[in-house]
Amino acid sequence: MSFRPDAFLPVSLLARITDIRVSEPDRALQAAKRRQRRKQLTLDGKLNVLAADHPARRVTRVGEDALAMANRQNYLARVVRVLSSDVVDGVMATMDLLEELLLLHDLCERAGAEGFLHRKVLIASLNRGGLAGAQWEMDDPLTGASPRSCKEWDLDGAKLLLRVCDDDSGSLKTLLACADCITQLNALGLPTFLEPLPVVRANEGYQVIKEADALARLVGVASALGDSSRYLWLKLPYCDRYERVAGATTLPVLLLGGEAVGDAKRLLEHIAAGMAAGANVRGTLIGRNVLYPGQEDPLVVAAAVHGIVHQGWTAQQAMEMAAARRGQNLDYFNLNFSDGKRK
Repeated sequence: MSFRPDAFLPVSLLARITDIRVSEPDRALQAAKRRQRRKQLTLDGKLNVLAADHPARRVTRVGEDALAMANRQNYLARVVRVLSSDVVDGVMATMDLLEELLLLHDLCERAGAEGFLHRKVLIASLNRGGLAGAQWEMDDPLTGASPRSCKEWDLDGAKLLLRVCDDDSGSLKTLLACADCITQLNALGLPTFLEPLPVVRANEGYQVIKEADALARLVGVASALGDSSRYLWLKLPYCDRYERVAGATTLPVLLLGGEAVGDAKRLLEHIAAGMAAGANVRGTLIGRNVLYPGQEDPLVVAAAVHGIVHQGWTAQQAMEMAAARRGQNLDYFNLNFSDGKRK
């Protein structure tokens, strides 16, 4: 049975979220305060986290569909499809999406089901101001949650994007903003997940340099930002000779996925190779390649990634073992939320 986002997350639930936003604007915050958190960030020293912050930077394209991630019902359904399972440790997103997830979590609990955010890692994405295609794209200020609000919402960490283009002075502003934010997060005892990317100007916007030497040099810069690196994790793309990248730091590294390619096999091979490149490569923080895996169920790809990260599976083992997840629990939201009880 194939995954249909519109059937999995009915539009009536999105209307319910809007109703709550209007009548009870603090309900998401209250749900965040009641959420059961992990006692520590990782259970085994590794993390498999879903990335879901792309629309806030005007990144909405998947393949030929320029507005795929602008369809909130479709996007949110894919996020919840993965997050409501046991195959991801948590999610990284902007506050608007985290609030939607918290409200759905709250609705589940009020309907007698177990909330799906208990003991999940929730990470806020802080700087999205470098809008894709904008003249100021490399100047990427903090336009989302502040470090203090992350603490207030009992979140588990914060993520920062740091793209460095040598011929664009906006990168220096972003560098300074990231350094200051890391210092603030350290003071609050919150982990920072920093995504340092070397980029160059291309005919169509900026292009990430996925080369080991360029990444290794930038890793040295990123690792030294802020008043301390004690709570710092790095989010980096996979490339050939990845042992050079991993060998540039002792900080824990999470692999990112990049643009959706619709090819789970290649994604899983890169993850397996990256995990083997160094003892400090500790997992993944991937979004589009899990959420939009072509015709495949996002849950299957998320389960395969989980197996590589937490079970040490090969890419082939992951594809074979994760197939059993296909079509599971498609009726997750088959609850009557109108009276707060199960059907």
